[in-house]
Amino acid sequence: MNQSFKQICLLVLVASATSTFLAHAEGPVSIKKLTSKETAKKVSKGEIEEDTSSPAPTYAAASGAVNLHSIGLGLGQTFLNGKFQDNGEDKITADLLYSYSASNSFDLLADFHYSKHEFRGRYVRLTGLALGIKAKIFNFDAFSPFVVGGLGFYAPMVKRPVGNDLVESKSKIVFGNHIGLGAELRLNRRVTMGVMAQIHNPFDVKQEIGPEVEGSYGKLLIYGMYSF
Repeated sequence: MNQSFKQICLLVLVASATSTFLAHAEGPVSIKKLTSKETAKKVSKGEIEEDTSSPAPTYAAASGAVNLHSIGLGLGQTFLNGKFQDNGEDKITADLLYSYSASNSFDLLADFHYSKHEFRGRYVRLTGLALGIKAKIFNFDAFSPFVVGGLGFYAPMVKRPVGNDLVESKSKIVFGNHIGLGAELRLNRRVTMGVMAQIHNPFDVKQEIGPEVEGSYGKLLIYGMYSF
């Protein structure tokens, strides 16, 4: 788990540096950059007025407005890994999403999900609230690939064989980490569509009877967001 946490921190730092560099790589286009040195000198001396009534759009402006709240719904496949895979089956699930655009490069992303995966009398029940920072790698027109990572609260529960009986584990809230990547397309100011792949890793839950509840799960989602 320590290794997974280090990988999350490293990926978020790399994504942050990359997105910040790209966001400032291009600025407003001035007349000086588009004209000869002689004409540029005339502009500097005031002999030719630079038209600033309609400034050219910046690179960062393509990513859309900031300080917006967004809510959405994701639908896709949940894949069980580790010990979870032994007691449940992969299935289609839904996620409730919320985001806040803090800047052109970074968003706060919250993902709430609940699902129950049954298999041969056993089951895995997953409940999670994952909070993370979504870092846009770059913006190309209305298209933005991104990485996301953070921490969250999880309450995994399993019904599994202990000895000769099927025993339900006690549900406890534990911390965990998650990491993912995706891409989204802003259709207009209000509506955004995207795809995202995530890996959620709840920390182990100790039990008074039976082994620890341990495992991880992945999600592959297509989602829609409405901004206001």
